[in-house]
Amino acid sequence: MDSQFITNPESRLRIALEAGASAEYVVLQDAAAPEGGTAYDISLAEGASLKMVFLSLGGSLLRDRLCVTLQGRHAACDLAGICLADDRQEMEYDILLTHEVPQCKSTQLFKNIVGGHAVTRFNGLIKVVPDAQQTEAYQANHNLLASETAKAYTQPQLEIYADDVKCSHGATIGRLNPDELFYLRSRGIPQAEARLLQQMAFCNEVLDKISSSEIREKMQVLVEKRLRQLGNFC
Repeated sequence: MDSQFITNPESRLRIALEAGASAEYVVLQDAAAPEGGTAYDISLAEGASLKMVFLSLGGSLLRDRLCVTLQGRHAACDLAGICLADDRQEMEYDILLTHEVPQCKSTQLFKNIVGGHAVTRFNGLIKVVPDAQQTEAYQANHNLLASETAKAYTQPQLEIYADDVKCSHGATIGRLNPDELFYLRSRGIPQAEARLLQQMAFCNEVLDKISSSEIREKMQVLVEKRLRQLGNFC
């Protein structure tokens, strides 16, 4: 199942996938929403598969909280997201993902581009209970700072009580690669356009996770439009 929806401020959403079910959601949170966020309570039964891609493009204050529980063997969860924050916006993801049974897999990839005086926060905890052997869990949060006053806080965490697992987590905070920018400029590409190309390349790893080509192309257009509106976060 492919689904696209737009959340309302301070909404709550319950997602429960039964055995063998699969679902994919694209969650758009755009500049029209002044502030808010969504609390997600998600559970996956045996063999269930869930993919969620979040696009947070605006709003003065946005806080999303996800509580995901893998309750059946061979369940799989893939979470990804992009935040584009500027001016004095604040955007936050708070994720608790629990592996309760053996032989499940989870992946997380969240990316932020932060300009102006904006602030982003990523708090992610993967918890593997004692009986959840043969777990595979991966978590990454990457941040681009596009101004001297932008701030990105990141706290990826692992809490593992099983010994037969493959788990990793990581985070980066940095700026656009000046060598890449120089290369693009040397090919006659204007600086603003070169910065846009770099930022789109940064975002595409998340956008490529959207299975529907029609929805993926629409989201790429929205991300590019937002970056152009913000002047590439110069």
